[in-house]
Amino acid sequence: MSQLTLDRLLELEHAGWASLCESRGGTFYGRLMTPDGLMVLVNGMTMDRSTVAASLDGSPAWDSYEIADPRHVDLGDGAGALVYRAEAVRDGEEPFVALMSSTYRVVDGEPRLALYQQTTVTH
Repeated sequence: MSQLTLDRLLELEHAGWASLCESRGGTFYGRLMTPDGLMVLVNGMTMDRSTVAASLDGSPAWDSYEIADPRHVDLGDGAGALVYRAEAVRDGEEPFVALMSSTYRVVDGEPRLALYQQTTVTH
């Protein structure tokens, strides 16, 4: 049975969001990402693991977040993706709403984030 079930991927995503709510995302994602992992953000920026690790600790914390409509995509042995809609809020800012796609693969027996993509939700 795959380690990358919907429940396991949601657990990892919630842990990531919790780290961003505590301004310790660099430490968390520096450990979670594969060595060649990438984050592709809505602003057009692409960040590799070392950039993520160096830049997310101490960044403005999210006050709250919500994950909605999670879907699991089975990518074969040792790989899977989680696609969901997220809404996150920081005090004094408009809510951030986007579709997220997090692709994981098992490396040395542990799930690791290989590719993360954000897509802005337009109304």
